[in-house]
Amino acid sequence: MRRSPRAVPRKLTVLAVSAAVVSAAAAPAAPAPQPRTPVKTPVAAGYGGAVASVDADATAAGIEVLRKGGNAVDAAVATAAALGVTEPYSAGIGGGGYFVYYDAKSRTVHTIDGRETAPLTADAHLFTENGRPLAFADAVSSGLSVGTPGTPATWQTALDRWGTRKLAGVLKPAERIARDGFTVDDTFRSQTAANETRFRYFPDTARLFLPGGRLPEVGSTFKNPDLARTYEELARKGVGALYRGDLGKDVVNTVNHPPVDPASGWNARPGDLSLRDLAAYRAKLQAPTRTSYRGLNVYSIAPSSSGGTTVGEALNILENTDLSKASEARYLHRFIEASRIAFADRGRWVGDPAFEDVPTQGLLSQRFADSRACLIKDDAVLTSPVAPGDPRHPAACASGGTAAPTTYEGENTTHLTVADKWGNVVAYTLTIEQTGGSGITVPGRGFLLNNELTDFSFAPANPAVHDPNLPGPGKRPRSSISPTIVLDRHNRPVVALGSPGGATIITTVLQTLTEFLDRRLPLVDAIAAPRASQRNAAQTELEPALYDSPLRTRLEAIGHSFKLNPEIGAATGVQRLPDGRWLAAAEKVRRGGGSAMVVRPAP
Repeated sequence: MRRSPRAVPRKLTVLAVSAAVVSAAAAPAAPAPQPRTPVKTPVAAGYGGAVASVDADATAAGIEVLRKGGNAVDAAVATAAALGVTEPYSAGIGGGGYFVYYDAKSRTVHTIDGRETAPLTADAHLFTENGRPLAFADAVSSGLSVGTPGTPATWQTALDRWGTRKLAGVLKPAERIARDGFTVDDTFRSQTAANETRFRYFPDTARLFLPGGRLPEVGSTFKNPDLARTYEELARKGVGALYRGDLGKDVVNTVNHPPVDPASGWNARPGDLSLRDLAAYRAKLQAPTRTSYRGLNVYSIAPSSSGGTTVGEALNILENTDLSKASEARYLHRFIEASRIAFADRGRWVGDPAFEDVPTQGLLSQRFADSRACLIKDDAVLTSPVAPGDPRHPAACASGGTAAPTTYEGENTTHLTVADKWGNVVAYTLTIEQTGGSGITVPGRGFLLNNELTDFSFAPANPAVHDPNLPGPGKRPRSSISPTIVLDRHNRPVVALGSPGGATIITTVLQTLTEFLDRRLPLVDAIAAPRASQRNAAQTELEPALYDSPLRTRLEAIGHSFKLNPEIGAATGVQRLPDGRWLAAAEKVRRGGGSAMVVRPAP
């Protein structure tokens, strides 16, 4: 699903206005008030804190909380909740995500794994039917694809541990946006259009997102009163409303009995989610991944996501190449090959560590990276799929087994980055998986359910190779989410960033980091730079600016093969400037452009 580069930015919430009462005979009725039109900018610098997301309403919600004295964690939850309103096809309380937090007082990094989990009844054959793996299209719009949501538990865990505000307070901006509405832009309409067929399978989804049976018009006001009431219920009752209450009962009933329009003929396979699954869910506090790069400390999320280990391994592979002095062709070649190798190792070794023996430290060791880096030659290209190495027993230029292809992963999700006046930082990526998730709206609740369980391998990628990402009871599917915080040698913030994009998240974060840290591009330009994505596949994906450039010809001359991808990722980030200001940066055009704001602008 791609967004138009010329998408009209979403606007701030409708404001309550008062008007004098006039006689109907004396004057025509005044037109309904419309949402304000803020300027949507991809970069902002100043003091008091900063927020960057894909959406102006959501960014403004975070800034509102910062202005009222909240910290980065409070603002991150407020921004995420607002994205659940204005970016409902990318995130919401029916999904999950990964939260990375830098505590300025202790100069330490902490993380929350808020990934969805499979039902406790699931096994390795969850997506097998009549002895064969289901087609992805048959699985995605079904109860079978829905995992136990982790987003509400993530919010509450973050606020309890590091926040300064109650959940009820930080939900208020999102509740207001849902109640009063936001302005539909070309992006929202085009995403709805791309999902129109399957949205019509589910009457509650069609009623909400196809008002009057039609696509929402650009410039119209989109309201979600059901979601406003759901947020209000969470504010009153806490997240227990989902994990132990009536909201949870509604979720379970929807998953197990998907409300399908009989006339559609759609076979929405039922799931097997239970109240026990909800009650057993926990957002996991865990140590971050850490690797050293150019004297900096790079922190990210550990498994169940593969983001931290795969970005970290690729950085370690690139450590001994001076990318700052490399030609553009050599830089891209090395970046592509490091990505290819890191994905080969990810596929073999990374899964939910509660079920798999994941050698996280080995994958992040410089010794292992050096044993893999020697595979890269400047005048030749590795043939994919590359066989994995063995991080437990590194051997120079040797593989650790049989090659297996990289399995499919959807390309949506959303990311936000926040900093506050005390120096705390949050990088938070949250998701419902596909654009539109499962396509199933919980009746009367105003939010879509995820299809995260389709991130599991439906069957082993290669029957001869152990696949650590098969379904299991209560297991978390492997993710590529890679929220990253970079600290200097004194453990002070340098930059924080992340991106949506399924498996392309890893290459987007890796490329943005190297463009910023090595190629010395300003953060907003490193985010905007044209992207490549290699995921241990026969062809590397290129955005149009690279696909149509002479660089492609030069790289093809040494053996690279490419295919066009119109858009890869949609990053946001924050940077601590030397004078103490924060700089927030977002996309210039991808996904309609992002929104960066600071509390007190100071160019």
